[in-house]
Amino acid sequence: MFSRWNDPFSYRDVLKISLPLAASMASTTIMQFTDRIFLGRYSVEAIAAALPAGILAFLFISFFMGVASYVNVFIAQYTGAARHERVGSSLWQAVYFSLGSGVIMLGLSFLADPMLALGGHPPEIQALEKPYYVILMYGAWLPVLDTALSGFYSGRGFTRTVMIVNFIGALVNIPLDYALINGAWIFPEMGIRGAGIATVVAWCVIVGLYVRLIFSKKNEELYCVRSAWKPEKKLFVRFVRFGLTNGVQFFIDIFAITFFVYMLGRLGKTVLAASNIVLSIDGLSFFPAYGISVGVSSLVGQALGKDRPDMARRATICAFHITSAWMLFMGIIYVCFPDMLIGLFRPHDISNADFAQVLVHGRVFMLFMACYVLMDGTALTFAGALKGAGDVFFVFKAIAASSMLVMVLPCYAGVEWLGLGATALWAIFTVYVFVLGGVFIMRYRGGKWESMRVIEQEG
Repeated sequence: MFSRWNDPFSYRDVLKISLPLAASMASTTIMQFTDRIFLGRYSVEAIAAALPAGILAFLFISFFMGVASYVNVFIAQYTGAARHERVGSSLWQAVYFSLGSGVIMLGLSFLADPMLALGGHPPEIQALEKPYYVILMYGAWLPVLDTALSGFYSGRGFTRTVMIVNFIGALVNIPLDYALINGAWIFPEMGIRGAGIATVVAWCVIVGLYVRLIFSKKNEELYCVRSAWKPEKKLFVRFVRFGLTNGVQFFIDIFAITFFVYMLGRLGKTVLAASNIVLSIDGLSFFPAYGISVGVSSLVGQALGKDRPDMARRATICAFHITSAWMLFMGIIYVCFPDMLIGLFRPHDISNADFAQVLVHGRVFMLFMACYVLMDGTALTFAGALKGAGDVFFVFKAIAASSMLVMVLPCYAGVEWLGLGATALWAIFTVYVFVLGGVFIMRYRGGKWESMRVIEQEG
């Protein structure tokens, strides 16, 4: 145990790199969690509208974030191979992609009405969904650029900076969120529109901090972050080739969850509100585990850049143990304190009888969440290891097949043809998580990823 703790790429190194990323994701979770609490307390319509509109915006953002995030693996493998002069070049290719994504997402903001209408939600909910979605899409290029810039630090294993920058973003977002939603201090009462504006402002702050920190004279000397600004066709094409697969995979995964939420919305406002609350709570366990997943991608990339698959395996198993402990802890919290957690989102304008119905549904949904939370962490860990090696094409195919066959089609058939209720849909979602976890475990154990590289043809 102690030798494993002190060995390279073991528990100590996993915690050193992953804990700041988990804390960074926790700050994102806190931003979203408090956003939902403020909106939930503002009105039941606001909390019912926030998640469908937010997740629709994130559906498109996720594709471009998925592409941009893969610069983390390029930088990790270049770092492991001691080819530091290529770090700046890799970063710039991701920056160019991020800026281009903003033009596309601006165009998608004009499609709000037809896309939101597909959800079939009540008119009063759709009226709130549109402004929230549009505001988020206006600033959607910022989190994509944020993802690309953060790869400069996470790919090299300097994740504390990522944590600090995201905490500052949260410190800006949370009070501004409260003020703009409720009309506090000098700000007007803007409801759900205020929540969207506060989020975009926080994104601006995060990107501004990264730009100031990264493009310094010291980093130019070490990594050519200024002089390597010219587009490189070969590197860009290779980055996009791997990144697009990662982006499409991320898009399909979020699409499946978006579809799940919209199907739940067809079962009534109370079911939708309860599901939105529980999925918001789910972020407390998911996002820190996702941070560890990004950390293990960096470690696997660095280890394979050194041609040390044994170190990559060690980092993955240690990350799996850490993630499992966290997910088990959160699962116990979900089982023991469902009413307290759901009660944080209680709207001020809802009666005791109506909120009692939200609690009835929410308790059941929380039990499903407690059932799948450990396997969710397992899927994140092993998928992160596979991506760090460059096995992103398999991850894409696994998620594409599973999301369509296990999630989307069963949910649609259950609601439209079989008349199934919310409990059945949550059972389908739970099965989907278990299938993904099992597939990624088998792929990891097969060992094919150990011989993969994303930079082998570079230089």
